[in-house]
Amino acid sequence: MIIALSGNPGSGKSTVAKILAQKLGLRHFSTGDLMREMAKERNLSLEDLGKIAEGDRSIDVALDQRQIKIGKTEDDFVIDGRLSFHFIPASIKVFLDAELKTRAERIWHDVKIKNLRKEEHVDTIRDIIEQIQRREQSEKTRYQKYYQLDPYDLDNYDLVVDTTSITAEEAAEKIKEFVNQKI
Repeated sequence: MIIALSGNPGSGKSTVAKILAQKLGLRHFSTGDLMREMAKERNLSLEDLGKIAEGDRSIDVALDQRQIKIGKTEDDFVIDGRLSFHFIPASIKVFLDAELKTRAERIWHDVKIKNLRKEEHVDTIRDIIEQIQRREQSEKTRYQKYYQLDPYDLDNYDLVVDTTSITAEEAAEKIKEFVNQKI
């Protein structure tokens, strides 16, 4: 069983994916982690790497090839990544969504309270909202240009979960129930 989680920045993809993988006893992969590693290696912010990727397709190609390889060589895993649904077509495709303000507050909490996402430099919730909007537009532009697809089009997915007012644990449980009905 392969489950591909996509979603908007701050919707809980990585957190939910980790919980879901644990609940199902599956391995977990994250393209966000790989992108953050690439940004760090280049001494760039995630946003700056995204801007560069708009003109340098090699960044997306490196991420894409890794996902394709995982999809072909691994079985029974959960992967979170914006385009994982596309590169691993045999997966159960799940999209996580949440209201923009909620997503910004989650990212703020990760950056300022938990001291995570150290590569993301923000001072206010408004900064995060603007950063999210720029990132989503950058991704839409790149993915339309490179693959003629919109990762935010909900028709691409088998299940959509709104995480605005539920915990990551509850979201993972909803997905688990859906998956159990599919198998």
